[in-house]
Amino acid sequence: MKKLINILFCSLSFFALISLAHAAPPVKGKDYVVIDSPVPAESSQLIEVDEVFSYACPHCAHFAPTIEAWAKTLPKNVVFKRIPVSFGRSQWAVTAKTYYAINALHLVGQLHERIFKAIHEENINLFSEDELFDWIQKQGVNRQQFINIYRSFSVQSELQRGDQLAMSYGVDAVPTLIINGEYRTSPSMVGGYAQMIPVLNDLVAISLKKKHP
Repeated sequence: MKKLINILFCSLSFFALISLAHAAPPVKGKDYVVIDSPVPAESSQLIEVDEVFSYACPHCAHFAPTIEAWAKTLPKNVVFKRIPVSFGRSQWAVTAKTYYAINALHLVGQLHERIFKAIHEENINLFSEDELFDWIQKQGVNRQQFINIYRSFSVQSELQRGDQLAMSYGVDAVPTLIINGEYRTSPSMVGGYAQMIPVLNDLVAISLKKKHP
């Protein structure tokens, strides 16, 4: 009972806070769309926010600091996850598998933004597996351990599942944000990276209110 009260308190506090910060609600069809066939979250107790992205995308690189800072402010009953996609492109598949491999090694916090910087600022060709493996080793990661996970069946399965999820959500560009498998929005829809945050806050609040009316 105490745990439930805490969850409800966090939800209501979060909702109240963002209502003060952003008075105008997002407009359906302009700032976000409702997904035709909602995909249930893994946990019925949590609100899930998924960022569909690619390390190959410069817009995702520019958006990364904003969404990372926002994710750190979320209450415990809202979880932030990433879905790297390939859209059927071999180079994007390399970077998607890279994310799944560093996630398995619990190195996302250490390497996530470094990968964006390496590709988009330092012009390192991490689309080449040989250069990727060399770069990973230079970051202090065991090269062979990374390669084994990168080439594993589980990572390949995650890549396929991520692409399938993106397709089911109707994602055709990145970065795109999915809120609780029900709402889809993006910086391009709302007019920029900073404008994305109030819309995300409102959609999370709506989802929380629906789950805990």
